[in-house]
Order: sequence, then C-alpha cells, then structure tokens
Amino acid sequence: MDKRHGGPFDRGGADYYYGRPFKPHYYAGDTYSSERIEMFYMDDAEIEEYRAGYAEAEKFGDRKEW
Repeated sequence: MDKRHGGPFDRGGADYYYGRPFKPHYYAGDTYSSERIEMFYMDDAEIEEYRAGYAEAEKFGDRKEW
C-alpha cells in the first residue's frame, strides 16, 4: 500500500480529517505541486487505498476543529 504523502491512502485520510467528501484522487508526486489524478484514471487498487485511508481516519474520528 502506498502511504506516501500525496498517495491515495494519504489523500483519503486527509479528506476525512478536513471534512471533505469521499472523492478518490491522489497526486503523482508532492501534494498540490504535482499532477492530481482523479478517480476516473485510478485503478481498483488505488481506489481501495484511498478508501482504506478514509476509513482509518474515520475509525479514529480524527477531524480538524475549525
């Protein structure tokens, strides 16, 4: 599983943390400074990594307090 910063798992966890909706994506390199890969271009394994990151963050209930 790719847990690097900007990878699908990382982005899933970040989306949950910041209260964003479940919308699979990741970055080819560094977050926000490389190409964003949208769900349409992701394979099943990458979508599952995003889902796992989102679910793990949700399990621990870690959310940013605004």
